[in-house]
Amino acid sequence: MRKAYFLVGSIACLLTACNNDRSMLSSAHVDSLNRRVLRLTAVQKQEETNKKIVADFYQELFGDKNIAAIDKYLGDTYIQHNPVLADGKEALRKGVTEWFKGLPKEKIDIRHLNAEGDLVYLHTKAVENGATVSVIDIFRIDNGRIVEHWDVIQPVPAKSANPHPMF
Repeated sequence: MRKAYFLVGSIACLLTACNNDRSMLSSAHVDSLNRRVLRLTAVQKQEETNKKIVADFYQELFGDKNIAAIDKYLGDTYIQHNPVLADGKEALRKGVTEWFKGLPKEKIDIRHLNAEGDLVYLHTKAVENGATVSVIDIFRIDNGRIVEHWDVIQPVPAKSANPHPMF
């Protein structure tokens, strides 16, 4: 993301310089650079929208235990890479209905949230069966809906071989 902001800033500075001295670049070059800036800006805006979709979905489903979030955020086709669940909304609905029994609502502890194109990466700190776990979820977005999911869940050990935190 930082690279994109740097690139947009660099192009904007170049365009400003070129607009002041048209002899540096032809109007075709300036138009091409303008189109690239517009494209990059649109991509960044879409990535921010995708991040919001995923963060809202995650809080509503896993934090608020609101199963209606499945229909609100998931596409008609939902590909699941977690080996515990089958593909589709109904498999997720059945799984979370069982998982959520007796669990209270909670605020999801999102530690990292990033997007690249149509993929959104979410890193959360959670508690499962009394133990702290580090969870990485990856979601693919298509037309404003979540259509694919991967996850990796790792227990947080009491002692680490290095001084670096997992979050």
